[in-house]
Amino acid sequence: MPTRRVHHLAAATAAATTALTTVLTAVGAAPARAAGELHLVRPGESIQQAVDAALPGDTVQLLPGEYRGSVRITTPGLTLRGAGRDSVLLPADASLPVPADDGAALCATAGHGLCVAGTDERPLDGVTVEALAVTGFRKNGISASGTTGLTVRATYVHDNGQQGISQEKSTRGVITANESTRNGQSGVFLANSVDSEGGALSADGTLVSANLLTDNRVGVTVRRLRDLSVERNRIHGNCGGVFVVGDEGVPRAGALTVTRNQVVANNRYCPPNPRLDHIQGAGIVLTGAEETSVTENEVRDNVGASPFSGGIVLVHSVVGVANARNTVADNLVLGNGPADLADRDTGTDNSFARNQCAVSEPAGRC
Repeated sequence: MPTRRVHHLAAATAAATTALTTVLTAVGAAPARAAGELHLVRPGESIQQAVDAALPGDTVQLLPGEYRGSVRITTPGLTLRGAGRDSVLLPADASLPVPADDGAALCATAGHGLCVAGTDERPLDGVTVEALAVTGFRKNGISASGTTGLTVRATYVHDNGQQGISQEKSTRGVITANESTRNGQSGVFLANSVDSEGGALSADGTLVSANLLTDNRVGVTVRRLRDLSVERNRIHGNCGGVFVVGDEGVPRAGALTVTRNQVVANNRYCPPNPRLDHIQGAGIVLTGAEETSVTENEVRDNVGASPFSGGIVLVHSVVGVANARNTVADNLVLGNGPADLADRDTGTDNSFARNQCAVSEPAGRC
């Protein structure tokens, strides 16, 4: 009997100690939280601090007002949302230094407004940027690299020095319902890489749709990419509407769709640069592309005297690579000059069918 009582007492003491340890551990630990928290940012507060504090799945919500300084997003699944055009991202005051450890420093140094930054090895997944304005930056308004599943929606990106919305080395993007205007280069720019050569990459179904693109050098530029769609955009008042650009790189640029866009009166004059002649009056241009489908677009009143001028134009690339196996069909192409359809290339296997047009180069394509 004495032995049994001691055994029971030891067991009770151990149980009590375990329970007390559990309680003390719980009291001392920081409470965990689920993703999906809302981080509210007011004018004058730091967007970057809120972004850095957010977890995957959180939302950083901007109230109406002006916000100075670039922002860099590296958290997957993050949503950055404004209150529409009244939430405005502007360059930082040049007289105020940016701390070297600030996450936005790399973006600001590059001259961009909003950077969404992954890597080739670890693409940044599922970021959403919506309902805010980005303006006045030296280079790109919204600049994304190394992303997958990025959504840019309902933004107003204007008066930036280079691209309005730029995406490189990225897949499965959705760029929709934005207005991109008065940017120095393209309203929307998609590329395999901005600053290096190489074969075309697959964009894995990236979609550029329902955007209003005006008064840029080019409305949409697609450079050295495959497997994407440009559709239902309104593109007018630029120097050029849509450019699909390839070269001698393998895989070739192409295997993509340009469909149901309204491309009207892109008649601004943009001077030549070291690689390209001047651009004016260019509707939809394929240069060095293959297996691209241009269908059901309305292309009207694009008039100029550039090698790219006309409604739907095929011209060899700057390094002399011809377009190959492209299809131009079921488009309404009228009032363009010097021609509605212009095949100025040496390729012989491009197809033109059922287009409503008045003038073609060579004759007989309408």
